[in-house]
Order: sequence, then structure tokens, then C-alpha cells
Amino acid sequence: MIEFTFWDILRNLLLAARWTVLLSLAAFVGGALVGLVVLFFRIAKNKWSRRIASGYIALFQGTPLLMQLFLMFFGLPMLGLRIEPWTAAALGLTFFASAYLAEIWRSGVAALPQGQWDAGASLGLHYLQELRLIILPQAFSITRAPTVGFLVQLIKSTALTSIIGFEELVRASNAINNATFEPFKVYGLVALIFFVMCFPLTQYARTLEQRAAAH
Repeated sequence: MIEFTFWDILRNLLLAARWTVLLSLAAFVGGALVGLVVLFFRIAKNKWSRRIASGYIALFQGTPLLMQLFLMFFGLPMLGLRIEPWTAAALGLTFFASAYLAEIWRSGVAALPQGQWDAGASLGLHYLQELRLIILPQAFSITRAPTVGFLVQLIKSTALTSIIGFEELVRASNAINNATFEPFKVYGLVALIFFVMCFPLTQYARTLEQRAAAH
């Protein structure tokens, strides 16, 4: 057993938490970009585009994230593509996030009355201009709370990437625990770090919900 002081454990966990934060941000930004494309397909006038987007969303929402990460990390090399744990984790979480964000934002678009589309058409705007100038800004405003709420879920989901070898907070805590044999202290600190990352976002999402309800 290696002797670690409390501060040694905390310092190493905080260093590992940087990768958890970075992975969360990369997956959220990547998921937002891919999700926006999926959203365009999901609300398109062409029925085949809508079906493709619906299938994509159903696939990633209907299968465990862990299986998606396994397919990224173990499946792609079988096709001749070498992939590092960071890349597999980022891609897996990006696709996972894109499916949920696309559906969250689609609900915002669906909540808008038809009159918003008609107003854009009366101004002579074409479809993409209506989306960019009228529909999407309102849809994003409506869905800010669930979007922030999903970010909390995404941060917690990064813990699964430890299984494919990505050196984030949970994997670092396993290594520290194996060296110190102090699971209560180590995993208690991990839970506290996740709480510190997620609680402010949870409160912010709740505030957004209350503001939306007041209007």
C-alpha cells in the first residue's frame, strides 16, 4: 500500500477532473453541432429526411451509452481504423449528445405556433431564413433549461469512458484506490467533485425553468 495524504489524493483527482471537464465540453459542443444537423433533417419537409433523423435519434437513445463506446473503441479498429481512448470517448459522447439535443430542440420548434412560420413567409423569407431568424432563436430560448439539464447528464456520463481506458476522474480514482485501499475517502471525494461540477448547472436549469413558467 502506498502512503497518500489527503491532499495528495485530492490533488490527483482534481488533475484528472480537468479531463472530465474537457471531455464534457468537447462532447457538448460536438453534440450541439451534429445535433443541429440532425434537427434540420428532423423538421425537414421531406419525409425521408425526417425518417432518417428519427432513426438516428432512436438508435442512440435506444441503446446503452456503454455499448456505443464499446463499438467506437473496439469495433472501429476491426475496420482498420486505429482509435485512441480520447477519440473514442469524444466521438461516442458526441453522437450520444447529438441525438438528445436534436430531440430537445425539436420539441422547442414543435412548441411554436404555426403563426410564426406564417409571419416569416409573409415577410418574404425563405425556409432557411425563417429557421435562422425566427424559429430557431425562439426554440433555443424555450429549451434552454432542458439543454442545461442534459449537460449535467452528459458530465455524469463521462464516468463510463473509464471502462475504455480514458484517463478521466473515475479511472484516476480507481488507480488511487488500488494504491491506497481507502475507497470511502477516494470515492467520496469523486462524488463531491462531480457534485461541485453538476450542482450549479442543476440550479441554473431550475432557475431557467422558473423564469419560463413565469412568462
